[in-house]
Parts: sequence; C-alpha cells; structure tokens
Amino acid sequence: MKYKLTPSEALARLPGPRTPDWPDGEFFVTLMAHGTMSVEYYAPRGADPQTPHDQDELYFIHTGRGELRIAGERFAFSAGDCFFVPARVEHRVETFSPDFGTWVVFWGPQGGEA
Repeated sequence: MKYKLTPSEALARLPGPRTPDWPDGEFFVTLMAHGTMSVEYYAPRGADPQTPHDQDELYFIHTGRGELRIAGERFAFSAGDCFFVPARVEHRVETFSPDFGTWVVFWGPQGGEA
C-alpha cells in the first residue's frame, strides 16, 4: 500500500497514454487507491475536456491560478484552495495558468453520498 505521494512523482508520469478522448495523452494519473477512494493528479494543458464523474470529488489546488466552474458558477482559485464537486455535477477548469496542477480525491458510491 502506498502511504505518501509527491507532485514530482505525478508529473513524471504525465502526459499519460493517448486515447480518443485524450489525443495528446491523458493529463491525469491515478497514484493511490483504496476501497472507493482514489487520488489523482490532474494537469491539463490548453483546455479542460473533462466530463462529470460518478463519484464525489475534492480538488486541492497545488499550483497555478484560474477559474473552476461548478454547476454553472465560477470560482477563482490559486494554490492552496480546496473545492468539493458532487458526483455527476458539470464542472470544468477554465482560464488556467500554464503551471496549473491539482490533486483530485474521488470517493464513495456511484452517484455520490446521500
């Protein structure tokens, strides 16, 4: 079991494999998982193509600045900020700096916790 993560460990594995959804390579990497919980590092470049997820999630902004849109509402962010995004809610990182990177923690059942 993994007990510690570092940003350099995550960045060394980005970009990930090329897929139809990620033709330039995936800009996220899963680094830790236990039960329903998983921890990813996410560092998109240029635009954020993500779609809503089936689990609740927390974003811990590691580097950069920008705006996160959650359910149509915009929130400015910088390093150190934390956001909660409920399962299946539309969200996207917008107007972010080139050095943007965030830890993302997913947990709980499909559809989110009640």
